[in-house]
Amino acid sequence: MRTAQLWEARLELGETHVFVGRNYVVAIRHDSGGGYQRVSDRLQRLPNGLKAATPYALYLVLDLIVDQFRPVIEGMQERFHSLESQLMGGVESGRDMLEQLYEMKRDLTTLRDATEPMQEISQNLVRLHPELSTRELKAYYRDIHDHAVRVSAAIDRLRASTSDAMQFHLASLSVKQNESVQKLAGWGALLALPTVVFSLYGMNFVGMPELKWPWAYPALLALTGAAVLVLYRRLKQRGWI
Repeated sequence: MRTAQLWEARLELGETHVFVGRNYVVAIRHDSGGGYQRVSDRLQRLPNGLKAATPYALYLVLDLIVDQFRPVIEGMQERFHSLESQLMGGVESGRDMLEQLYEMKRDLTTLRDATEPMQEISQNLVRLHPELSTRELKAYYRDIHDHAVRVSAAIDRLRASTSDAMQFHLASLSVKQNESVQKLAGWGALLALPTVVFSLYGMNFVGMPELKWPWAYPALLALTGAAVLVLYRRLKQRGWI
């Protein structure tokens, strides 16, 4: 079985191998997480009608492993809420935020792959191993299965929210890019108007009647400035500049 824990906001996975016999349960843990002291404590405080035998000891080990997923999911939820607050508040933008969201989605996928086998394990114990899932313990093993299902559902919801946040972030970047393009296009239009007018006069045509008028150039400058001002106000109203 795979185990998970958060260490300094990083997801770390481990393994637990369980060997079960008629009179023993051996659990070998390959990670740096917490031990099985809670299992020993619960074995000393047995519910009514149960005895400290192999089936109940196995249930306690499985229950401990499934319960350890809860703080991991809570930590991932806090991590997502922090990223969501930064995203909505505009604290971070660009590639860094997208990388953080993608890294979280990757961790959630890894966590889901680690938790899903618990559903099959608990089901198989109930269906195929009646010597372990005794009549008194069937409800307990079903509780493990229900807990594993809820864990997987919570991970799927969080993965969906992370995907939505990534799509929202990409859409926000696209909107900002469009706004920048609009502003560049607006200023380009303002520059294009006097450029066209003055480029015509730069061609030095002889047949242009206004060349001999004394106030031709001042009038042309005034009309061009007025046209640019009108265009500027129109673009300003539309939010292009």
